Amino acid sequence: MFEPTPEVGACGDRMVMVEFEPLLTPEINEAVHTLTVAVETARIPGIVECTPSYHSLGIQYNPLQIGYAEVVRRVREIVESDQRHQRRAVRRVEVPVVYGDDFGPDLESVARARGLSIEAVVALHSEAIYRVCLIGFTPGFPYLGGLPETLATPRLPTPRKSVPAGSVAIGGRQCGIYPVNSPGGWSILGRTPLRLFNVQQVEPCLLSPGDEVVFRRISEHEFAEIASQVGAL
Repeated sequence: MFEPTPEVGACGDRMVMVEFEPLLTPEINEAVHTLTVAVETARIPGIVECTPSYHSLGIQYNPLQIGYAEVVRRVREIVESDQRHQRRAVRRVEVPVVYGDDFGPDLESVARARGLSIEAVVALHSEAIYRVCLIGFTPGFPYLGGLPETLATPRLPTPRKSVPAGSVAIGGRQCGIYPVNSPGGWSILGRTPLRLFNVQQVEPCLLSPGDEVVFRRISEHEFAEIASQVGAL
């Protein structure tokens, strides 16, 4: 049985929401992803898509193929059974980053606010192992858990109107990577040349919920070389 046992209920006319305890913990997020795999593996006719978040799972269904009560019944059967062996294999993705200067305009202010040197911030940020808790905000944007507590930083008082694609940023106790040019209110520490979202790919998102992410510091020269290989962001 999944622990803690989640609540199962309606969310609109074609989605069932499975809600665990509303805490941002690795254990609860792992339970969400384990349940996601279990539901997907069950291949229930009429289930269209599973959307995991930090502590809940949205299960979208086609009401012309399956009714709400049946979805709830099948999901509860899975929740009440022991599905822990169906965990998705963890994939680790290395993300190269140029820290500071024009690539990371907030690195210095974060270091000052936390009472650390710039090198200490870079070391803390790049030595941690992060977990993709969910994808949201914009297509391909990963919300990463695992930011060292020392680097927890409030969001900017005024969001930027435009943040460059590839920007690696922190907000609160989270880390994220902006896949496309967009507004944003997190503190930018650096930038990666990787494309996190490419609509021309079969799997457009580079990262998936449950993946592990590690950051590797690179030079501007390496940034240009990698960018030329993956194409313009």
